[in-house]
Amino acid sequence: MDIQQKIDFLGRAAQWDICRGCGTETSRTRDDLGRWIYPDMLKVLQTNICEKDCFYCANRSARNTRRTSFTPDELAYAFAQMAQRNLVQGLFLSSGVCGNASRAMERMLATVELIRRRYHFAGYVHLKILPGADDACIEAAIKMAQRVSVNLEAPNAMRLEAISQSKDFQHDLLGTLCKVDELRRQTGRPVSITTQFVVGAADETDREILSSAAHLYHKLHLDRAYYSAFQPIENTPLENHPLTPPSREHRLYQADFLLRQYGFHYEEIVFDPQGNMPSYGDPKLIWAMHHPEIFPVEINTASQEQLLRIPGIGPKSAKRIIAWRKKGKFRELYELAKVGADANRAAPFVLLNGKRPCFQMPLSL
Repeated sequence: MDIQQKIDFLGRAAQWDICRGCGTETSRTRDDLGRWIYPDMLKVLQTNICEKDCFYCANRSARNTRRTSFTPDELAYAFAQMAQRNLVQGLFLSSGVCGNASRAMERMLATVELIRRRYHFAGYVHLKILPGADDACIEAAIKMAQRVSVNLEAPNAMRLEAISQSKDFQHDLLGTLCKVDELRRQTGRPVSITTQFVVGAADETDREILSSAAHLYHKLHLDRAYYSAFQPIENTPLENHPLTPPSREHRLYQADFLLRQYGFHYEEIVFDPQGNMPSYGDPKLIWAMHHPEIFPVEINTASQEQLLRIPGIGPKSAKRIIAWRKKGKFRELYELAKVGADANRAAPFVLLNGKRPCFQMPLSL
């Protein structure tokens, strides 16, 4: 393959990794040379050659598929050309594990070092830390990137065993993630750390996934967890496994926002007897329905923490409500809509100047 073909091929091979700014396959576009570009981001693998056997993965070692690699010089040059033409503003770089984790990481690091030193690119770089990489590689990645990530893939060791026989959860995945946090604190670099779960491949429950995410937020100061709905791939051991509905991925993100932005604790998330979140409503609404003793809440006196518990009110609208109250009181439902709240969703749970809202807003408002 020539360089342009590799960009296209290894860009498609990287589609299963999720990161801020990368979007999904439906949001990517082609540049004037026909290469796949995500919004402001080149998202690509250094190589799709991989010695790991993850049962869901298109690049697993036993799968009969075309393989190729970039040399660091090739990929650095290709990225620099795109950056100079303002086609991309950042790089998301991952890789298959070719040889061993540290050697594969060294090739990724060499690429980024060329981008930084030879081509003087000072913008956003997200580097995937490969499972089992040594401390020197992790520390170098922390020094060169704005964001690093280690994909846990599964919420615990038992579930990982169901989708991979070549990775050790405690050592290769969780252990590497812990080492990233340790070295980040030692270096003092303001690099963010993320992880990703493959949802549904190992028949895990929502409770297991969110328990793991909550632990990482609390113990490792994880910046973000991403959730990728499992999609079966032909010629893999899980090709006949049911795909995970996008709605489940969406619910996990909603619950994750409650943990990160709304002040909720993991123990407050409502699960059904099977350990999954109910599908009949978003997690915040279901929590509110399970706590009628808390509602209705008076909008004109509620604290920010109380406002964030009301369905239809988020962090931005809560701050706007508090700012509005300095000028006057909320008396009508449409005034909530003016500050960005979902007034219809909030209506059953609030008081406006001591009164229940007497009507719901038209859907157009």
